[in-house]
Formats: sequence, structure tokens, C-alpha cells
Amino acid sequence: MDASLRGVVPLCDEGLQCYREALETGSVSGEVPSCLTEHRLVRPLLGGTDSFIPVPPRVAESEVSRPVQRKIEQYEGILTALHSSFHAADLVYRNAHSRTEPSIEPLSGEEVIGEALRLAVASCEEELLTAQPGGGRAPELLAEALPRDLDVLRRGVRQRTLYQHSVRSHQPTLTYIERVLAEGAQVRTLEEIFERVIICDRSLAFIPGSPERKTAALAIRHTGVVEFLVKVFEHMWDRAQPVSITMGQHRPDLLTDSVRRTVLRMVVAGHTDESIAARLGVSTRTVSTHIKKVSGALGSRSRAELGYLVSQRRLLEQERPLTSASDGSPGVEH
Repeated sequence: MDASLRGVVPLCDEGLQCYREALETGSVSGEVPSCLTEHRLVRPLLGGTDSFIPVPPRVAESEVSRPVQRKIEQYEGILTALHSSFHAADLVYRNAHSRTEPSIEPLSGEEVIGEALRLAVASCEEELLTAQPGGGRAPELLAEALPRDLDVLRRGVRQRTLYQHSVRSHQPTLTYIERVLAEGAQVRTLEEIFERVIICDRSLAFIPGSPERKTAALAIRHTGVVEFLVKVFEHMWDRAQPVSITMGQHRPDLLTDSVRRTVLRMVVAGHTDESIAARLGVSTRTVSTHIKKVSGALGSRSRAELGYLVSQRRLLEQERPLTSASDGSPGVEH
């Protein structure tokens, strides 16, 4: 195989010096650096002598690159044939699924799910709805998502995103929110526990494929199911509180009462601190702090007693802040 097809050998300093000498004197004699011959910048004189004459770089480059160009053209033809073949296979695939269960497609593996989401978001034309539970998102995920989401917004796509209240104290997520709000996105937070869902143009939705596995998802095109998911999203959206970041408010309020009420509700239901933290997207220390403050205010000496007192006093049924109590007992301070 030609050297140009095995990889480019850079010209060494010795080779460049030899080439300069050949240009200045018209030829060079003896052994020349191999990089010059591989680049065809010199060629032997006719007659079997050991002299070499220089070749113009453009001429040498044309000779060396010609087989590479032929390979590129060959692979372009192969790529075109592959596109054609897979397009035909895709038609067969969709036709077969349309007769069975075309509307639900299982996706397995982070790379497969990520690529499916990327393609869906890139083709979104009117509206993108997203519910992202679990608290603040990892900075690397936010850095990856920001250019994509800004591109969506700048294409005129309406974007609404739901988070849990805990993101209001997560600076990387707040920075991301500030950027997308400036481009016209809407962001709200909710105290409730909800599941992850992404809906594109109300025609394609992505939901987790399994509660145990984070590397499984379902792509749903069934009209009825997608409409149901949109209604669930709208129901959550109506109860959520808008996030508004202004010059004087870089970090919105934490909505402590709402978060604390959710923590207490899960304590009464028997969840552990670890379980509550995972579902709310906060640290176990934060959960423990909420529980300690309420326990101290109510005089509770155990977790079981706390659950009993919260239920007895019907604190979770009250819409007023948890910092006061109708029976005159000490308030639960922030």
C-alpha cells in the first residue's frame, strides 16, 4: 500500500534542509532522508545515478494525495450505499411495528438513550416539555444540555421545564436556568415527587423504562399515551411555582415550608432519610435538619413520636406556613 495510505510521515528538519539544498543547487547526491522520498519531493535523475532533483510541492502533493482521494470517493460510495440500505430496512422496521406495537420502543443503554433524545430534540419544531426530578443536575450534564437547549429556544421552540424545589439552592442548575430563561424558556419547581418525562411536539415522549434501571427508557408515539402524559405534565405545571431570576435575586427562595412539608409527609409514610433525600434530590443532611427542627418544635423524642404528633396535629393538612401552630404550640422555624 502507498505510504500516504498508511499514515502521514512528517517532514523532519534534516529532510527540509536537504530539500532546500536541492532547490538551491538543482540536485543533491547520495542518500536522502526517507521523508523526502515518501513525500515525493525529490526524484532520482534518469540514468541510474545517485543524484536527486527537487519536485514542486504542489506536484508532489497531487501525486501522494491522489490514492487518498480515490479512497475517500470509494468510502463515500460505500456510505451512500449504507444509507440507502438502512433507509430500506427502516421502512421495513416501521411497517412491521405498525402492525404490532409501533408506538412503544424500548431503549437500552445510556448511549442509545442519549442519541434517541438528541435526535428527538433536534427535530422538535413547536414545543418541548421536560420534567426533571432528583434535585440539582450534575454540572457536566448541564454543560452538555445548555448548547442544545439554547439552540432549541433560538429556533422558536417553546420550552417548559419542571424541577423540584431543591434546585433553588443548587448554583450550577440556577446558572443554567438563568441562561435558558433569558432565551424565553419557562421554568417552575414543585414540592411533589414526580417521574422524569420528556415530550417533543406532543407526539413523542420519553419515560423511564424501569424504576430499578437508569439505563432503560421507553420512546412512546402512541397518541393516547402521549396525550395522557401531556395532561399529567400540565397538571403538575399548574401547581408548580415559577422560577424568576433577576439582577437582585440570583438565588430564588428555597421554599422551605414546601420542602419541609414534603419531608414530613414522607416521614409519616415510613421513608428513611436516605430514601427521602434520593427522591427529593437533596442531601441526607438537609433531610435530617428539617426533621430535627420539627422534632424540636413539637417536643418529639423519636421518629415514631414525630410521625404521630404531625398526624395528630394535622400539620400536613394546613396550607399556612409551618412556622406557626393554631394551638399555640411553638412554631417550626426555618
